[in-house]
Amino acid sequence: MRNVLTIEGGEHVTRDFVPTLEESGFSVDVTLSGRIGMSRAMARPYDAVVLDRILPDLDGLAVVTTLRGIGLETPIMMLSATADAAQRVEGLRAGADDYLCLPFSSEEMLLRMEVLLRRRPGLPSPKTVLRIDELELDLIKRRMAHQHSAERLQPTEFRLLEFMMRHAGQVLTRSMLLEAVWGIRFDPSTNLVDVHVGRLRKKVAALGVRPVIQTVRGSGYRFG
Repeated sequence: MRNVLTIEGGEHVTRDFVPTLEESGFSVDVTLSGRIGMSRAMARPYDAVVLDRILPDLDGLAVVTTLRGIGLETPIMMLSATADAAQRVEGLRAGADDYLCLPFSSEEMLLRMEVLLRRRPGLPSPKTVLRIDELELDLIKRRMAHQHSAERLQPTEFRLLEFMMRHAGQVLTRSMLLEAVWGIRFDPSTNLVDVHVGRLRKKVAALGVRPVIQTVRGSGYRFG
């Protein structure tokens, strides 16, 4: 299965073409934040990225420039609501592999995506299992396992554990986790993170794994 990350400025765009990609065998992750999108693109080896030029928090041009600047070679298709030639040239020069202007059909998106992937046959296949010490996280089945025991996770628990495992050893603040897992800005009145970390700890403990989610007093949490 080929994995695509879409970094969008509006759900109405993804609502049109995501079902077509999924019906054609793609697994599609959607985010409406440029910052979260960059974090995901750097953390997981996607086969392609679909990037909107206009995002609520960043200019799509800044996203593609940053990703290329750190050496990310994943094919990037930029989307734009305007057919301005200067913008297309700007996007392609920044490192985009293709540039598609609205309106477009889902079939055209699918065809361009297939062509884009044929151009880059040498990209490594994405990992389907994360392993940290004795704990495994299956990214396809969305379950964690230890030796011969396994536990299926709820969607939010899965995203939380995946993010923590990909950033093992780092101190992750509550604001970082809120933005990466829930896609919301830090709200000091919410205990979402603490509640879900508590549930996740219980599930990890039920597998017989040593405590791996540490509380860093005054900062947040650290995995490992």
